[in-house]
Amino acid sequence: MELAAILDSLKANDAVTAVEGAGHDVVVRVRLPGLRDLLSKLKGAGFNMLVDFTAVDRLKLPDRDPRFEVTYRLMALDLESGLIQARLAVKARVAEGQPIPHTAMDLWPSADWTEREVWDMFGIPVADRPGIKRLLLYEEFKGHALRKDYPINKRQPLIGPKSGERENNPSFNAEVPTVTVD
Repeated sequence: MELAAILDSLKANDAVTAVEGAGHDVVVRVRLPGLRDLLSKLKGAGFNMLVDFTAVDRLKLPDRDPRFEVTYRLMALDLESGLIQARLAVKARVAEGQPIPHTAMDLWPSADWTEREVWDMFGIPVADRPGIKRLLLYEEFKGHALRKDYPINKRQPLIGPKSGERENNPSFNAEVPTVTVD
């Protein structure tokens, strides 16, 4: 895999707005409509591992429009030697209420969890993943905790069994049982 050749071909892509950095710190900035096509091309070029998918809420930053920026961190891993051949980050800006057009789960199955985390914590949906469920927070949680406008003192509804009873249910006991060793 020749990273320089891949980066040169990315610069010719109309959806790519910038290619920055060098070595393992390369960042490819892309317009949201061209994101899925670019990710497919990178997968075909040998980026066989999605290391992470996350987001940043840019609400309080000077350049805050569109509000969110999503980042896919990719790695090309030599499967025989286990050595890293190349790494890069793909970044796209997403407006509030705008979904990411397509999931990356068919390219990298680990995207299932990270897409759920981004929706759970930031409220950024993926258009072709209807009915997505929370991953880190409970279903009754209101809002998205990593948004910059989430009220820090907000009280959330208490959760418990549907019957409201706590007896004989270790998950909801008020006291932690004491274990003694003889």
